[in-house]
Amino acid sequence: MRLIGLLLVAATAAFTALLITGNLSGGPEYQVSVLGQHVATMNTLAIFCSGLVLALLFGLGVAAATHHRRAPHGYEPREAALHESAGPDTRS
Repeated sequence: MRLIGLLLVAATAAFTALLITGNLSGGPEYQVSVLGQHVATMNTLAIFCSGLVLALLFGLGVAAATHHRRAPHGYEPREAALHESAGPDTRS
């Protein structure tokens, strides 16, 4: 499974590199504005790269949101260990 993941990452990196090298010629420039304010003037390569960064940030956010920590093998949660070490309850 790890090998498939590494192959997908390598293929994606190669495809992205090909797309960037194919768009190095420049091209028309676009005025970028947010809420009516001029932010930057970007060409198609800059817009493409900013899309890559936004996709990376989105993927990292999803990965962080779905990340679950697993306890090491043989590890018991502290509460369960405390209850077991106290022995049976002898109060009546």
